[in-house]
Amino acid sequence: MKILFSEEQIARRIEELAMEMTAFYAGKPLTAVILMNGGLLFGADLVRAIRIPLRWEAFSVSSYADDVSSGKLKIRSELKEPVEGRHLLVIDDIFDTGLTLNRVVEYLEAQNPLSVRTCVLLNKNVSGKYFMKPDWTGFAVPNLYIIGYGMDSCGEFRNLPYIAVKE
Repeated sequence: MKILFSEEQIARRIEELAMEMTAFYAGKPLTAVILMNGGLLFGADLVRAIRIPLRWEAFSVSSYADDVSSGKLKIRSELKEPVEGRHLLVIDDIFDTGLTLNRVVEYLEAQNPLSVRTCVLLNKNVSGKYFMKPDWTGFAVPNLYIIGYGMDSCGEFRNLPYIAVKE
């Protein structure tokens, strides 16, 4: 495998994103919605680095099966707390076609939050994206199969502390 971003590069970028978000959301009621399973490591590190009070939720969704997008979003959990009257920050591992993020944002907007914004660790360079752009992005990456730091291949490699390309 080829390492794209080291553990140190990831940590540095998360601190930069967290500083921006801390300033942006200062004084606002914020709930971070971390998309599972891929967004778990990134989301945990990011919410710890944001320096304002916030709530966070783990939200289980999936559009992949056996390393291939199904083209359909499966919502596997519900939020525990109401989001009405709160700003939402949806955190995900990778923005590929945008299907997952687009559908999650639509789902959450229907619950009357004050706002819904998005942050992805990686924005993959692919054509045919849904008509949205993440509000914050960690890194741009080529259209390759990415593993590590929460991202898997058939359930494995999520535990790698870096981001790599499976060769």
